[in-house]
Amino acid sequence: MTTTQAPAATGAGRRAAAARARHTLGRILATLARSIGIFVPVFLVATFVTFALRSLSGLSPARIQLGEDATPEAIARVEAQWGLDRPFLVQYGHWFEGVLHGQLGTSWTNGADISTLIGLGLGVSLSVATFALVIGVVVGFALGTVAALRRTTWVDRTVTGLVTLISVMPAFVVGIVLVAVFAVGLGLFPSAGYVPAAQGAGPWLAHITLPAIALSFDVIADVARQLRTSLIAAYRENYVTGALVRGLSPRRIFFRHVLRNGLGPALATLGLKFPALVGASVVTEWIFGLQGFGRFANDSAQAGDVPAVQGVLVVSIVLVVLFNLLVNLVLARVTPASQRGV
Repeated sequence: MTTTQAPAATGAGRRAAAARARHTLGRILATLARSIGIFVPVFLVATFVTFALRSLSGLSPARIQLGEDATPEAIARVEAQWGLDRPFLVQYGHWFEGVLHGQLGTSWTNGADISTLIGLGLGVSLSVATFALVIGVVVGFALGTVAALRRTTWVDRTVTGLVTLISVMPAFVVGIVLVAVFAVGLGLFPSAGYVPAAQGAGPWLAHITLPAIALSFDVIADVARQLRTSLIAAYRENYVTGALVRGLSPRRIFFRHVLRNGLGPALATLGLKFPALVGASVVTEWIFGLQGFGRFANDSAQAGDVPAVQGVLVVSIVLVVLFNLLVNLVLARVTPASQRGV
């Protein structure tokens, strides 16, 4: 190659890299725009239905504060203090404006700010759910990958049997066993309670490890099954055969072709798992003595605290949408199918 050809080749390579970067950025922005376009109407409809629950429930703060024997005059006076005597759409507009500013209202039972109460419980649940998701992703990806690489062998059958076993084990049963063995029996972890991360990473991890492991079993099972199935399907595609014919190494074929094309279903599974971990951990929180988001939602529903339940639903909607947006952005970046717009 001559000296004039070398700069030309370098310049062409830079232009190609810049074009790929612009294409990737454009794809990510398009995914972000589509997700936001879906989020806005879904959020509006969901918040409207959520607020309508109060009218449908027939509950009133007067009944909670004054009891069932309260006079109609006393009930009307309390409801007027809460602004419940105004037209429904006016109430919804005032409430929705507060939601946009992060203000979810006031509890009917104790008069506390719901945003503060949810924030306290959400910090606990997010810590446990995030750690559970990390455990589930790491172990699930390892098991699914090993099963796919050793398909139809005893390794595959062993992994499949193990995944099937842990998928039918309820989180509360796993939690009780973990407490009995690792907390009470061996004394390796605390049996209950929560320490914020601000007070030290060690105590924080010690208190969330057992509940996170208990919640991670379902994630492990789903990720491993989805990844194994998609990887085996990817190995059967024509592009893998072509790569073998061209003499590419098995390692390169797996990481550059099979894994990237097989990640989609497993990543999509995570879009539903994380919000479910946050909201459905009430039994686990009871076992480990955690005052989390799920326990707060359960207590609020049992007390008939409609504003608190509405706040829980709004936060749950936001969690679902935001995490699915994150998953879609990752899919748009790493999976070839999404890059082609498939």
